[in-house]
Amino acid sequence: MDLGATLSSTSRQLPIDDTVRLAREARDAGLHSAWFGQSFAYDSPSLAAIVGREVPGLQVGTAAIPVFGRHPLVVSAQAQTAQAATGGRYHLGLALGTRHLTETAFGLPYERPIGLLREFLTALRPLLETGRADFHGELLTATTPYSASVPGAEPPVPVLVAAMGPQALRVSGELADGVLPFLAGPRALAEHIVPAVNAAAEAAGRPAPRVVALVPGVVTSDADAVREASAEALALYEKIPSYRRVIELSGAERAADLALIGDEETVAEGVRRYREAGATEVVFTATEVNGEEDRRRTWKLLGELSASSSASSSSSSPSSSSSSSS
Repeated sequence: MDLGATLSSTSRQLPIDDTVRLAREARDAGLHSAWFGQSFAYDSPSLAAIVGREVPGLQVGTAAIPVFGRHPLVVSAQAQTAQAATGGRYHLGLALGTRHLTETAFGLPYERPIGLLREFLTALRPLLETGRADFHGELLTATTPYSASVPGAEPPVPVLVAAMGPQALRVSGELADGVLPFLAGPRALAEHIVPAVNAAAEAAGRPAPRVVALVPGVVTSDADAVREASAEALALYEKIPSYRRVIELSGAERAADLALIGDEETVAEGVRRYREAGATEVVFTATEVNGEEDRRRTWKLLGELSASSSASSSSSSPSSSSSSSS
């Protein structure tokens, strides 16, 4: 299983040089990927492009850009530029956003979000794959008078959606490459998210989507302090209906109940539960909540788990088996 961490979020913005330094540390610790939230500050695809170009070998992604207030042509240009800059290591995450932020910040009515997501993905995919689009929907139009391809943006940028509700999962299974659930525990993944998105993809004749679970987590010797800090940091999500629903589906009362907090054995066991629930990748968030020492300790464990998983996969592959028996 591939493991990564978020380097920036809506509540944590660092100078670019510090972000690049952290990205190098993440790569050197053995992490597979680094992810960047989209706020009203940094442009996340640009930040991912800079980091990915400065830190070879590290996968970079955005989690996630709201579709309200954006247009597929603009997002395609950003994503393809990041893909070309990183040599094919960029992953685009999209989201529905929230009614409050959409209507307050953009002055746009938060109407028909699932319809907009479907039309956005329908217009975006050919742009990323061919540099062309000729889409005329009810909610948006996207046409290309001339090519929108970016040289070197190969392979086509993978698109993931921060989907957790039934309708968003259905659209994502049909049109996206994967999903980015946050605060969805193993129970919600296994019983609701993974079956729904897989069924939609199968019905559309597409391969099983990636399930990149974003999970708050810290390896620490002071679990009580970290739980208290996590409860404060995550409390706002308990007021957002989509998150409230998935927290309850996970069998938890509070968002912080879903954080993986404790020693190496405790956190490693938590990662295993996500893998068994159907997560194809796990990305830790808020690893810095109790300071740099615990963050480094957390990243060290994630690197070790990632290396162990890669070694297990290699040893169980057909080529490895035939080599060992010859």
